[in-house]
Amino acid sequence: MKKRVVITGGSVICSLGNEWPEILTALKAGKNCVRYMKDWEKYSRMNTMLAAPLDFIMPDYPRKKTRGLGRVAQLALVSADRALANAGIKEGDPVLKNGRTGIAYGSSMGSIEPLLDFYSMLFQDDVSKISATTYIKAMPQTCAANIGVFFGLTGRIITTNTACTSSSQAIGFAYETIAHGVQDIMLAGGAEEMNPANAAVFDTLFAASCKNDAPEKTPAAYDKNRDGLVVGEGAGTLILEEYEHANKRGANIIAEVAGFGTNTDGTHITQPNRSTMGVAMKLALEDSGLDPALIGYVNTHGTATDRGDIAESWATADVFQRPVPASTLKNYIGHTLGACGVIEAWISINMMKEKWFCPNINLEELDPLCGPLDYITGNGREINTEYIMSNNFAFGGINSSLIFKDVR
Repeated sequence: MKKRVVITGGSVICSLGNEWPEILTALKAGKNCVRYMKDWEKYSRMNTMLAAPLDFIMPDYPRKKTRGLGRVAQLALVSADRALANAGIKEGDPVLKNGRTGIAYGSSMGSIEPLLDFYSMLFQDDVSKISATTYIKAMPQTCAANIGVFFGLTGRIITTNTACTSSSQAIGFAYETIAHGVQDIMLAGGAEEMNPANAAVFDTLFAASCKNDAPEKTPAAYDKNRDGLVVGEGAGTLILEEYEHANKRGANIIAEVAGFGTNTDGTHITQPNRSTMGVAMKLALEDSGLDPALIGYVNTHGTATDRGDIAESWATADVFQRPVPASTLKNYIGHTLGACGVIEAWISINMMKEKWFCPNINLEELDPLCGPLDYITGNGREINTEYIMSNNFAFGGINSSLIFKDVR
């Protein structure tokens, strides 16, 4: 029999803040975290100069346990540490080392600076910059592996390096792992560090915003005058736990993972597919056993690219057959890539418990080509709902959909 999977802890690091009260205040103020990146002016022929970076200082952890961490793994570790504390699980707790606690974690890639050290060897015939930790910082599984070693986890490890669905797939795969009795607890999430190469990826595809003289006005998902996405950085971790296990240890149950769906388009590496996006949402609904009418809010991927916004909004409209309330967090914090799924899920869960959902800031004139959804604007919306959906879509035609239930 399929087991119930609940969320007993969570933590995010994003440009809106790290703690829910701080994040809620920023959301209600309509805070846009995008900045002009003056340091990027040195890059010839790069058009966008915009990003939503963090002011992050690594806590004073033992160097022996952190020397293999680049910035992306540092963000991941701090988030995981705070999430475990939020779940009432302390470092050294026997539950972490009993083989029944695992990790599912992802990012688009490892840290980029150590990769440059490898390139220096190839182009300058010099290995002096390569150390024993260079690959550890650069490897795709750096977040999951480093968190596992830091806390002494001996359970299953799942790495989800699927770009913008990295952390939403991590949550989904962790949920399935517990639901089928393989593990009792899973740390699930993702992280992404800021670097100009991330922005350049979208700049070369003409998908990055170039409103360099008005950072606060972009990104503007679903707006007629949007001109592309803005990259951000951050990390997030959820503590997923089998329901009876959580009850037995007296954990505070925050929400329940009610459904998960994921698939691939099989058509194009970078262009979104309306049909298969919708299938991912339907898979999540089928997994949950819910009627779409019970979903009171959808947190959209909402990248502010024309093809992405149009395909996603119509896919959502196709599935719900009604103007379901919807908004995106990327208009506030930019596109945090591998971290966006978990950051958006955790904030959406907290909004559900708050019974208030954020508006789409920067949405001033709806693009008539977008699907007929109830795009939340103004001061946000008070909605009392038991179920929400959070969707993410990635390069490679990878789609993911998560449904969360409020535990009251």
